[in-house]
Amino acid sequence: MGTPCYRILADAFVKEGVTDVFALTGDGNMYWEAAYTEAPGTRTINVRHEHAAVAMASAYARVADTVGVASVTCGPGVTQISTALATAVQARIPLVIFAGESPLHGGWYNQSIDLGPIVTATGARYIPVHSTARLHACVLEAFHHARSRNEPVVLGVPFDLQKEKVETPGEYTPSTAFLPDAGPRWPHPDYLARAVDRLRAARRVVVIAGRGARGPDARDACIRLAERVNGALATTLPMRGLFAGHKRDIGSAGSFGHPATGDALKNADLIIAVGASLRGYTSDHGRVFPPEKVLQIDEHPTGLARGRATAALFLAADAALGVSALADAIEAESPAPDWPDWGAEDYARRLRSEPIDSFEYPVEQGTLDPRAVIGALDAALPKDWGCVNSSGHSSFFSAHMLDRPAGTFLTIREFGAIGNGLGYAAGMAAARPNRPTVLLEGDGGLMVHIQELETIRLQGWKILICVLNDGAYGAEIHKLRADGLSDKGGVYGRNDLARMAEGFGIRGAVVDRLEALPGLIEEFRRGEGSMLLDIQVSDQVISPRMAMNIGLRK
Repeated sequence: MGTPCYRILADAFVKEGVTDVFALTGDGNMYWEAAYTEAPGTRTINVRHEHAAVAMASAYARVADTVGVASVTCGPGVTQISTALATAVQARIPLVIFAGESPLHGGWYNQSIDLGPIVTATGARYIPVHSTARLHACVLEAFHHARSRNEPVVLGVPFDLQKEKVETPGEYTPSTAFLPDAGPRWPHPDYLARAVDRLRAARRVVVIAGRGARGPDARDACIRLAERVNGALATTLPMRGLFAGHKRDIGSAGSFGHPATGDALKNADLIIAVGASLRGYTSDHGRVFPPEKVLQIDEHPTGLARGRATAALFLAADAALGVSALADAIEAESPAPDWPDWGAEDYARRLRSEPIDSFEYPVEQGTLDPRAVIGALDAALPKDWGCVNSSGHSSFFSAHMLDRPAGTFLTIREFGAIGNGLGYAAGMAAARPNRPTVLLEGDGGLMVHIQELETIRLQGWKILICVLNDGAYGAEIHKLRADGLSDKGGVYGRNDLARMAEGFGIRGAVVDRLEALPGLIEEFRRGEGSMLLDIQVSDQVISPRMAMNIGLRK
């Protein structure tokens, strides 16, 4: 009789260790999805929009440190995910998306479209599954590529082929069996010596850790080196909180950095970037430090990223091994070199004692200053709750919450798309089911995929959705006003988001007093399910980053 291809494909996903799939069911994927869900220990999370499925899988992959998996139908099911795919490509998130294709052996079909160019235009890999003899090979190739390249892959499977019955192939061997166990990369001694010479000549050192330094050994090595050379510790934005609580922690570097962080980086004479891609955001495109100051430690340094030089000196090495080797070499010297106190701990104290921005704005009655809102939330929210920093104008303010470990604060800002917040919060909640998740979002971003409030309710996730509601698209209105143009196109008014949430079965509350926040957070903590706080913020307060971009401040 044979076995339907969709069952063989579903079994291969299970053998790859996939336990959670985010899906929107349609003709092109429903048979595969039904077969996958039959396997013990699996869960399919059904959503209301394909983009949200891929966004959830992206956050799940980042938080769980695994391959995220989503599933969509053919035609519009794939066209709908192009933005989420492009974001995952730029953020280097490993994903495998099972997508239906129009019938391989049929004639005209109303959802027929050439999926390959759509997928590859985003930078993702497209693998068409058009041969029943290559079912295992295609799944293996998809997962191997996702794992080894940290890139999303779309498997396109015609749904008439999925139902064909074939002889069951042999046992599926997962892609992990083909990932080379080559061990971590040790630094070459000649290049290590060159890096030591550069470090010895420096007097004001900042160690910046990126995602490549997220392991505890790399973190400890960075701290050890910074303490030895009287340096400061910083991170890229996605790794903010890696050094939380350390007396040398000066926060995240780049366009979202604290003024104290920017001052420290400008005054430093050596930046040691560890496991950081240096694609522009961390240096604020050269505004806070030039590549001439940078020693990059990375397993695969590129030298050029997005058309800009990354560093002047490179040490190809595993993050922990490279930084430890630097520290070992310095400590082995006799007499030991000495680095002056240039105020690294003072910069760290400024991070905690000075506001991110003290410019005075006319805050209209009945609204709140978003800077004060984030301060109040930071004080009231437990540090072990997960936090998602979404996109849009409000995301600058919410990026400045202290002492939240890197593994609990999710920032995926690549491609600049709003509307990902609910999906990312859901993905984090799925990956961390035993801890509440907090979403920090703008009203414009929420409205893009507000339908996923239903998904959140149906799944029973515990998510506190904090919406900084200025009744507008903040970035756009500030730019229009600065140029003396009408802001009408960016102003939508303050919709009653709390009542909208209640329409989806989620508790909602309007917040126009800071004093109300602690009580509402406690109500959320004690209660079941999710809650939305419609926080009324002023549309007059401009983030310092935006104010600089539009020429209002230097």
